[in-house]
Amino acid sequence: MKNIAIIGAGISGLYLANLFKDKKDYQVTIYEKKNSIEINEGYGVQLSVNSIELLNKIGFNSISGEEKFNPLKIDFFEIKNSKKICDLEISKFNSENCKYTTLKRSKLLQFLINGLKNEIIKYNYSINRIEYNKDLINLVFDNGEKKKHDYLIISDGVFSKCKSLISANKSNAIYNDAIAIRGNISKKNFKNLNEENISLFLGSNFHFVIYPVDQSKNFNFIGILRYQLTLKEQKNKDLFGENFFIEKMKNKFSQKISPMIFENLQDMKLFPVFVSKDIYNSPKNIFLVGDAFFAFPPSFAQGASQSIEGANELYESILNNRNYFIMRSKRVKMINRRSIFNQFAFHLSNQIMTYFRNISLKYLTKNKYFLESYLGKIYKN
Repeated sequence: MKNIAIIGAGISGLYLANLFKDKKDYQVTIYEKKNSIEINEGYGVQLSVNSIELLNKIGFNSISGEEKFNPLKIDFFEIKNSKKICDLEISKFNSENCKYTTLKRSKLLQFLINGLKNEIIKYNYSINRIEYNKDLINLVFDNGEKKKHDYLIISDGVFSKCKSLISANKSNAIYNDAIAIRGNISKKNFKNLNEENISLFLGSNFHFVIYPVDQSKNFNFIGILRYQLTLKEQKNKDLFGENFFIEKMKNKFSQKISPMIFENLQDMKLFPVFVSKDIYNSPKNIFLVGDAFFAFPPSFAQGASQSIEGANELYESILNNRNYFIMRSKRVKMINRRSIFNQFAFHLSNQIMTYFRNISLKYLTKNKYFLESYLGKIYKN
């Protein structure tokens, strides 16, 4: 029997454990540094059909329809005048059992946890060292315990400590010159939006998205502001907990978002956006997955979907002795290029460039060939 260690109980780690749980030749243990998994927060997550197909393999379609939503389109707007530019029919990529889905991240995590036996997840296990002993991987934790495993799967996020350990800090995430604001909002606090769709607002160095996360029409809000932090500020882990900085950033966001929306955001949270600068090829029998493998700019709504897709690729690679790194790298590079381009297009400031962007959007969102090439290659596994 092969023993698999998964570091980090996030979406990718939990999904991977669900895939392996019934394989008699493999024993999986998830090591989570926190004392529990945070499932109370109500922020949303978008899942395109490529990930829904994979989630259905472990019973996702059994989740109550009341706890998720299937948006039909993405409506594009200009922030400065709230004028609608065009819409994109994402439901074109749906099938009967695989539909573009939005829901609370907590609901997705709870579903993944419920599929596992309690003893699979070990809490309060923070990694200290990773050692090699012939074909075995020795894990040394801060609590002094040592564990031996045949495979190590690193899924501890964009600021992965494990990745830093095995790469000697040569593959750390970099600041993306952007700050995100998240929150929840009720439908009574905005108007002139189609509640069945995702609403994407484009502005100068800023964009934000509003979308429903369940049938009760609770809505998620996420905004991305281009903002440079000094190197000192980037290294200050307490910066986003300092009242002066929080109020400073709230003031900047309030100038970009209509008062009706901004003043009614609940559970508001600010955080810096960090992305991967490269793809790290890990040593034998050690694999990276999710944001630990590669973190994208938040402009394609593929973070969660790619965590699931990458975990599935790794599962298939281990079972069938395939080269996971080559497969995943090719896919990630394509999605990253699109994410970078989207962020550039969403944040245009020049009026002439904005004018031509809007004309292009009106044409491209109705062009079947473009949609199959730009989105179809992502949404179809």
